Amino acid sequence: MDSAHNQYHQAEANLDSLLPFAQGANRFCFQHPDNPDRCLKVIRPGSIQARYQKQSVVKRLLGKARLNDNTQELRAHQQPAIRRLIQTGNEESLWSHLPKFYGRVATTLGPANESEMLRCKDGNIAPTLEFLIRGGGLTPELLEAIQRFENWLTANRILTRNLLPHNLVVTDRTGQPELFLVDGLGAPAIPQALASAPGWSERYIERKVRRFEKRLAWEQDSQGHSWKHFQRLR
Repeated sequence: MDSAHNQYHQAEANLDSLLPFAQGANRFCFQHPDNPDRCLKVIRPGSIQARYQKQSVVKRLLGKARLNDNTQELRAHQQPAIRRLIQTGNEESLWSHLPKFYGRVATTLGPANESEMLRCKDGNIAPTLEFLIRGGGLTPELLEAIQRFENWLTANRILTRNLLPHNLVVTDRTGQPELFLVDGLGAPAIPQALASAPGWSERYIERKVRRFEKRLAWEQDSQGHSWKHFQRLR
């Protein structure tokens, strides 16, 4: 990062009077109060402790740090595939399906991960794929966007956790819908360690893509089955 960028990050972002525009089980997402083109992800108070208490005794021995989604996201951006794209000058490809990532910053609600705020060409915040599926199903345009996203994962060997429609947003800012992964980047420690083994990343990504497509089928027509049950049917 350049010096101007570092100076910008020294100022603590005041989130005290703001409401999150989105939230998950573990994080709040805020529009940066000083830059509407940036998103700030903050850990929800008490979420790490609550998750820790639900862990088995064995897993508790691994500590709480691994339950911090912001820390995991920082590590995910250091995965070999992403470093390789940056080092070879292919950042345009990298950020074609990931929001640009700016690292950790200070806020009045604690440390936050700062990233690009993804908007549609009308200026509205990009909706999730889940929202669009439930509103109008998988249109031909969305199916093409999903295929481009899956091809991008495979071609660049980007490792993710399970791909979920609520962790993907869709923007039409380029004139056609495109998927962006806003949560779930990176793989658990052991899969990440195996990433350099010949053919391993490709097989890992293929499994994630197959599971994602099964999830999309469930989102469209669950037939009254829970996701857990639906997975066993197919």
